[in-house]
Amino acid sequence: MSFPLLTATAVLPALGAVATAAVPAARRTAAKWLALLVSLGTLALAVVVLVRFEPGGDRYQLTESHSWIKEFGVRYELGVDGIAVALIALTALLIPFIVLAGWHDADPAPGSGLPAQKEGAKETGPYHWRPTQGFFALILAVEAMVIISFEATDVFLFYIFFEAMLIPMYFLIGGFGDRAHAHGEQVASTQRSYAAVKFLLYNLVGGLIMLAAVIGLYVVAGNFSLQEIAQARADGSLHMATSTERWLFLGFFFAFAVKAPLWPLHTWLPNAMGEATTPVAVLITAVVDKVGTFAMLRFCLQLFPEASKWATPVILVLSLISIVYGALLAVGQRDIKRLVAYASISHFGFIIMGIFAMTSQGQSGATLYMVNHGISTAALMLVAGFLISRRGSRLIADYGGVQKVAPLLAGTFLIGGLATLSLPGLAPFVSEFLVLVGTFERYPVIGIVATFGIVLAALYTLVLYQRTMTGPVKPEVSAMPDLRPRELAVVAPLVVLLIFLGVYPKPVTDIVNPAVRSTLSDVHKKDPQPEVEAAK
Repeated sequence: MSFPLLTATAVLPALGAVATAAVPAARRTAAKWLALLVSLGTLALAVVVLVRFEPGGDRYQLTESHSWIKEFGVRYELGVDGIAVALIALTALLIPFIVLAGWHDADPAPGSGLPAQKEGAKETGPYHWRPTQGFFALILAVEAMVIISFEATDVFLFYIFFEAMLIPMYFLIGGFGDRAHAHGEQVASTQRSYAAVKFLLYNLVGGLIMLAAVIGLYVVAGNFSLQEIAQARADGSLHMATSTERWLFLGFFFAFAVKAPLWPLHTWLPNAMGEATTPVAVLITAVVDKVGTFAMLRFCLQLFPEASKWATPVILVLSLISIVYGALLAVGQRDIKRLVAYASISHFGFIIMGIFAMTSQGQSGATLYMVNHGISTAALMLVAGFLISRRGSRLIADYGGVQKVAPLLAGTFLIGGLATLSLPGLAPFVSEFLVLVGTFERYPVIGIVATFGIVLAALYTLVLYQRTMTGPVKPEVSAMPDLRPRELAVVAPLVVLLIFLGVYPKPVTDIVNPAVRSTLSDVHKKDPQPEVEAAK
C-alpha cells in the first residue's frame, strides 16, 4: 500500500508529544485534551492496522522498507505479524485510559513539589514551568517508541527505540511520583529518585549488553534485517558457530529479561511501580514491559533457534521461580501498589514459560496473556489508584469497609482482582490455561509446579479485597466518594473487555495463531503427539 500506515501509527503520538509539550504553561486543560485526542487518533490508526491485517496471509504485512545508514546496512524496515498487531492494539487501547486516569496527577498542588499556578494565569519569569504538559507529552512519547518497537523488523532500528523509551520513562518515574505516601514528602522524593535511577541503570546495563550482541550479529550476518537473517539461517546460506549463536542469544535475552522482568533481574519493578503515579505504573507493566516478552518471540527465537532450544531448560526454571517467588512476595505485601507489582512478576513468569515451552498452545497462550495481563492489570491498578487518591495512603492496613461507602469502586476492584487470579469467565483464565496446557505437554513437572502460582494468586487477591473492602468501616474512609464519571469511563470499558475476551477470545487467537505457527517452525519444533492407543 502507498500510505505508510505503520509509520503514521508511530509518528502521530510522537508529533502529539511535541505539540503537547509546546502548549503554553497556563493552558493545562488544553494540553490534556490535546493528549487525549492524539491518543484516540492513534487508537483509530491501530484499528485500521488491525482491519488491514490478514490472518493467515504473509507473515509480515503492511511492510515499509527504506535505506537509512547504507554504509552499515541499517534500514528503516517495518512490518507486523499477528503478535505485533495484537500488542499495538493493546498499547493504543490503553493509552487513552492512562491519559484519563492521570488527568489531575501532574497538576501543581500543595505538597506535590510542583510550583502552583492558576489555570489561565499569565506566564511570568524567565522559565515557564509545564509539569502537566510535560507529563502527557512524555506518555505520548513512550507510546510512539513502544509502537515502533513492535513494528521494527530491522534489529538496529528496534534497538534504538528499545533503549530510547528509557528516557521518557525515567522522567515519568522520577519527576512525577506518587503523592500518596506514609512518610514525609522529602523521603518520598528520595525514594522516587532512587526508583527512577534503579529503573534506568538496570535497563541500561541490559541494553549495553544487547548492543554488543547487535554488533556481533552484524559481524556474523553482514546486515540487520530480521527477515533476511532468518531466511538465510533457514536456507543454510548463513551459518553461525554454536558458541557464537549462544553468546549472541544470551546478549539479546538478558536485555529482554530485564525489561520483562524475569527473576532475578526483576527488582527494579516494585520500586518503579510503587513510586510512580498510578497511570505511569500501568504504563510500565501493561505496555512497556511487553516489549521484552514480545522481543523474545520475534528476535530470540527467530534469529537464534538452536540457542533458544539450548537455553530452554534454564529459562523455564527461572520462569517457574518468578511465578512462585512473585506470588509469595505479593502475599506478604502491606503496600497495594507493590502487591500488584509482585503479582505482575508472577504473571510475566507465566508468559515467558509459555514462550519457551515451544508448543503452539504455550506460545498462543503467552501472546494472549500479554494482551489479557495488560487489560487486567490496568483495570486493577487504576481502580487501586482511585482508591489510594481518596485516602492518601498505599498501605492496606489504612483501609476497611470501603464496599459499604463506595460499592461501585469496590465492585470494579473485585472484578480486577478476580481477573488477576485468572477466574474462569474472565480473560486471563484462557491465556493462563493455554500456557499451562502447552507447558505440561512437553514439561509436565514444570507445569504442575507452576499451578501453585494460581493458588497463591487467589490468596493474595482475596486477602487484599477482604482487608480493604470488607469489615467495619474505618473512620478515615467513611466519607469516601464512589467512582466519578471520568473514573467510571476509564474502568468500565476495561471490565467489559475482560468479560468479553474471557467468554470469546477467538478474535485475538485467530490473529496470533498463524504467527505462533511460524515461530515454532523457526525453531523446528512441533507439538508433542498425544500418547494414546489407536482406535481399533
